[in-house]
Amino acid sequence: GKIMIFIETHDQWRTAIHGDRISVFMFSSKFCSDCTYIAPFLPEIEADFPNLDFYQVDRDMFMDDCLSLGIMGIPSFLIFQKGREKGRFVSKQRKTKEEIKNFLQSIVKTEGEHA
Repeated sequence: GKIMIFIETHDQWRTAIHGDRISVFMFSSKFCSDCTYIAPFLPEIEADFPNLDFYQVDRDMFMDDCLSLGIMGIPSFLIFQKGREKGRFVSKQRKTKEEIKNFLQSIVKTEGEHA
């Protein structure tokens, strides 16, 4: 299956945000224990949503972007397609696998059931 792509440059970031596909951005950082907590089940979540592209963004590398997007707590999830934000799961609480799946499911449902 696909592996989460790590965003390393602003160009890569802009390209991903403006892509045609629905892109899920997970904001994390190296020193975030809640990010480490969810890491083991992320591949499983990706496998469950083959129509979504997953990206990881290091908040410390993109601090300005994160502030302008209003991302305070991490891990946080933002979903973009064609430059428009389609959803966000941003909170200070630790997130469970079920919560993340339910969030993604709600986005996919909104899109209708086309493959």
